[in-house]
Amino acid sequence: QVQLDESGGGLVQVGGSLRLSCAASEGTVNTFSMGWFRQVPGKERELVAGIRWSGSNTYYLDSVKGRFTISRDNAKNMAYLQMNSLKPEDTAVYYCTSDPLLTTYYNTDRTSWRYWGQGTQVTVSS
Repeated sequence: QVQLDESGGGLVQVGGSLRLSCAASEGTVNTFSMGWFRQVPGKERELVAGIRWSGSNTYYLDSVKGRFTISRDNAKNMAYLQMNSLKPEDTAVYYCTSDPLLTTYYNTDRTSWRYWGQGTQVTVSS
């Protein structure tokens, strides 16, 4: 059972930056798709960014393109989400997720992703 542990959330002002980190419990995730979802109360959980196991392909939600960057370090069993130019509408709980399938990285259906972290709160104040 893969465990994912997010960190790096917090309170930031509009226009600020945060870097979320996701630590995986085992190295098998190095061949998995990795992603970041976010959710606000009353709304569906949405895929913000995803990355192929090799790092060669990525997916981004339209509203975060040009502001967020997903990356991974397979040697450290880590994934990251660099968030710049943050807006109030980015406020949400952010979840790290992974899945063994190669093509899941761009799958926006949350039920297609197998492993989940507990989430970290990101709050952008105006």
